[in-house]
Amino acid sequence: QVQLVESGGGLVQAGGSLRLSCAASGRTFSRYAMGWFRQGPGKEREFVAGISWTGIRTYYADSVKGRFTISRDNAKNTGYLQMNSLEQEDTADYYCAADFGSAAVVPRSAPGYDYWGQGTQVTVSS
Repeated sequence: QVQLVESGGGLVQAGGSLRLSCAASGRTFSRYAMGWFRQGPGKEREFVAGISWTGIRTYYADSVKGRFTISRDNAKNTGYLQMNSLEQEDTADYYCAADFGSAAVVPRSAPGYDYWGQGTQVTVSS
């Protein structure tokens, strides 16, 4: 089993920044891709960013390209999502996810992930 715990969410003004963290425990000796998803009020869960085990491959939703950066520190079993230039449209619950199926392939849809965190709320005010 794997446990994922997100942190770092909160209330921020538009234009501000937040850094989300995702701490993994359990089956962390195995290699896994990591993704971040979000679900806004009345919206479906959507892919935000993903990163391969080595960090060489990263992918972003068009809506966050140039503003968000995904990274990971495997020695700490922790992934990060740096969010800059936040917009009200970024308001959502943010979830991290892990895929143990392939360390190199990064799924860009929710069914591709095996484990999920409980989420952290991000609210961007005007």
